[in-house]
Amino acid sequence: MENLDLQEIRGQLDEIDTRLVELFEKRMELCGQVAEFKIGTGKAVYDGQREKQKLAAVAAMAHSEFNRKGVHELFSQIMTISRRLQYRLWRSMARAGDTGFTMVDELKREGARIVYQGVEGAYSHRAALQYFGEDADVYHVPVFEDAMIEVEEGRADYGVLPIENSLAGAVIDNYDNLLKHDIYIVAETKVAVDHALLGLPEASLEDIRRVYSHPQGLMQCSGYLGAHRQWSQISVENTAGAAKKVLEEGEVSQAAVASPTAGALYGLKVLEASINNNKNNTTRFIIVARKPMYRKDAGKVSICFEGLHKSGSLYNMLGNFIYNDVNMLMIESRPIEGRSWEYRFFCGRGGLAGRPGNPQRTVGNLRGSGQHEDSGKLLGRQEGHGYQRFSNI
Repeated sequence: MENLDLQEIRGQLDEIDTRLVELFEKRMELCGQVAEFKIGTGKAVYDGQREKQKLAAVAAMAHSEFNRKGVHELFSQIMTISRRLQYRLWRSMARAGDTGFTMVDELKREGARIVYQGVEGAYSHRAALQYFGEDADVYHVPVFEDAMIEVEEGRADYGVLPIENSLAGAVIDNYDNLLKHDIYIVAETKVAVDHALLGLPEASLEDIRRVYSHPQGLMQCSGYLGAHRQWSQISVENTAGAAKKVLEEGEVSQAAVASPTAGALYGLKVLEASINNNKNNTTRFIIVARKPMYRKDAGKVSICFEGLHKSGSLYNMLGNFIYNDVNMLMIESRPIEGRSWEYRFFCGRGGLAGRPGNPQRTVGNLRGSGQHEDSGKLLGRQEGHGYQRFSNI
């Protein structure tokens, strides 16, 4: 070994790598034959017990603890890639699980009823009119979950709900509610946020003692409000509701953080304009429906999944996105109820953007990754955005 120079060592490595590639391709060819057998006999692609035994056997062949772990990881990846090939063959033979979504040219708008959370003048109200038109048949409910229930029970055709703000981040309640109700994301729209401090016509800044708004509204104006530490900040259900409250209670010491549109609607005066921290602040709203469908131009997918509570499970799940040329735009974790310190993951902002068809392929591969639990939800394919859910992934 002492007589070998660097180029000789690299030459030997190149020879080994060439052989590895040859053996890998031979292995994948055999895995394809295994897939054809499983498809023909109706057997499942993933056999967890077989893989566990195989990984233990190959790891035992290594001669050091470091190499045993390395071999275990190497063959875990090889098996994951093999499953991806098998699921691709499975789908090509029309045996893949149907996600249950119907493709449509456009969402039906004529005669549709649209529900949003809040009151007139809220950003959700503006989002509903922006997407469905100024003459749309819209109505409101007090809380986010009520809007989902209206859609789920068929009283509304669509619901409009905030899901993410470019400054304050995720609207966590709506991520959790998406899993509780049988509804589907079918589109999205974005609304620029322009907060103002609103008061009664006779009020001045010197009069203000209490400021009301949605928690996100207060957060998005933290810089301005922090400069007025003498003001109490009080959270309410939504920004326009805060404006309505100030009008109805008629106290000059009260102000609301809401849009100038809400101020005009409720007869309030703009005490200070554009007080949000980020002048490019934007909120993304999802459009939800009762029927699982997606527009034909859908280019995004939103999903939720739970991984096994063990080392490497999330890594292996996310590897499917890379393998299918899918760009994951955002990931959010949420606690799993009843299982302390375990989490489910939302891949969102509308979710996964890639070439047409790749998100669907990715979902199929997630089902066969061997790293999942028995629950998950394909939240949507969007904007085209649509939304799907799944169980037994």
